Amino acid sequence: MKLLLLAMGKTESGPLSALMSDFENRLNRYIPFEMETIPEIRVKGKVLPERQKKEEANALLRKINPTDTVWLLDEKGREFSSRSFAKQLQKCMNSGPKRLVLVIGGAYGHGPELRERANASISLSKMTFNHQVVRLLALEQLYRAYSILKGDPYHND
Repeated sequence: MKLLLLAMGKTESGPLSALMSDFENRLNRYIPFEMETIPEIRVKGKVLPERQKKEEANALLRKINPTDTVWLLDEKGREFSSRSFAKQLQKCMNSGPKRLVLVIGGAYGHGPELRERANASISLSKMTFNHQVVRLLALEQLYRAYSILKGDPYHND
């Protein structure tokens, strides 16, 4: 299985970018991993959240294959402990998809078109985070989950 983290908008260079690169490199030791960012969508005229979400959903959906398993990262999604998240990843891998795509939406969240396509919705926290911070948290939790599955000593209970 391949793993793709798909995110709206770019990450600014600096300390967060360096940390993200570190976790990307670590993650690639466990699974073929790629992170792709979609340039921020600029909607002309007054920005209505529903219109913005629709445009972003369309851009994200163009990057998703029909056979992909899609998990949205969403504050309204299901919460997991690190160990239970690792178990969910294992179940997904066992079910045999060629690619698992985790999606980080824009500032207004995910549009209904993307929600309909998703196989699951996962929350990293009930709190709201900056999109760049969410990317780092997602990468760290993915790395943590794979280290748990491999029995490596990164995670402590």
